[in-house]
Amino acid sequence: MTKLPILSGKEVAKRLEQAGFIFVRQVGSHLILRKQEPPALTVSVPNHKELKRSTLKNILRQADITVEEFKKLKL
Repeated sequence: MTKLPILSGKEVAKRLEQAGFIFVRQVGSHLILRKQEPPALTVSVPNHKELKRSTLKNILRQADITVEEFKKLKL
């Protein structure tokens, strides 16, 4: 099992955009991204300087992306 990197919310959002997600809006300190192609998914990413690894893992689970796929996405 590979370790997740510690990234900011904006860095995670940029990587998710490379995976097909589109920035929809910002609610408070959370970035809302949506993927239109089936299955349609919506993910909320906290816009913090550093995300905990557990938070990042939950975001990836909701986005249906594996850790290995996420690490291949570059900023």
